Amino acid sequence: MTVRDIVILGCSSQQPTRLRNHGAYLVRWNDEGLLFDPGEGTQRQFIFANVAPPVITRIFVSHFHGDHCLGLGSILMRLNLDKVTHPIHCYYPASGKRYFDRLRYGTIYHETINVIEHPVSAPGLVHDDGKFRIEAAELDHGIDNLAWRVTEPDTRKFDRTKLHAFGVKGPLVKEIEDKGMLMIDGKTVHLDDVSKIRHGDSIAVVIDTRFCQNAIDIAKGAQVLICESTYLEEHLELARKHYHLTARQAATIAKQAGVHQLILTHFSARYQNLRPFEEEAKSIFPNTFVADDLLTFQFPKNY
Repeated sequence: MTVRDIVILGCSSQQPTRLRNHGAYLVRWNDEGLLFDPGEGTQRQFIFANVAPPVITRIFVSHFHGDHCLGLGSILMRLNLDKVTHPIHCYYPASGKRYFDRLRYGTIYHETINVIEHPVSAPGLVHDDGKFRIEAAELDHGIDNLAWRVTEPDTRKFDRTKLHAFGVKGPLVKEIEDKGMLMIDGKTVHLDDVSKIRHGDSIAVVIDTRFCQNAIDIAKGAQVLICESTYLEEHLELARKHYHLTARQAATIAKQAGVHQLILTHFSARYQNLRPFEEEAKSIFPNTFVADDLLTFQFPKNY
């Protein structure tokens, strides 16, 4: 079985602290590594997390505030240094193309990696290569900023009990999968008689926004929602002023979206103790977890 987990490489917001690095989130999933919002110091956080950077196959930048992108250049140079041969797909708001280029080419190095850019100019479907379906939604952060939803393909799952009951065994399993039906002992057996569709899991990432409908819509039914919660409800006015969420608002998004699990992150440096974030959110959405640097959350298959 391949690794399926979420590694928190950092969970601070604009200002890192002694204990919390700039944000960055690695999702290891179906033999790929999806890196979201690599802030300053992300390359070093990989070392502390004991994860080799060449696992990265896709990089997502929600917007071009420094705490969400300053690690991009060093990560690309590290992948170049490691001589990775697989393509590196990069997704980011099209309006930030000049910032992407500055980060990518901010220093002198001999580039050998294959970076495939996906500048996003409109919400909706961004990319579907058969491995993942990637969608984007506009958030309310005062600048162009995107939420992401990544979904794996649907797969068909056979029921062993039903296969046995209908006499479908050995090479007949492959045959019914290819043809959709078989004649066995004079009876027609359809593919749906012995199997069902397992809908692919989804992860939604909502980083830096005021409370908005688009955040709810992009997360609808997701297995995991990684969501910013920069402030506690007692600082709601600061959240509104700086285009951010409170823990309560993040939990409300998770509840209204019907997600399975919520991971809170992107905490203001004013807070040393993160326990109140968990308590505030759990009062609205019980299946809430609080990110912390180098924590790993399992992402099991939803059967």
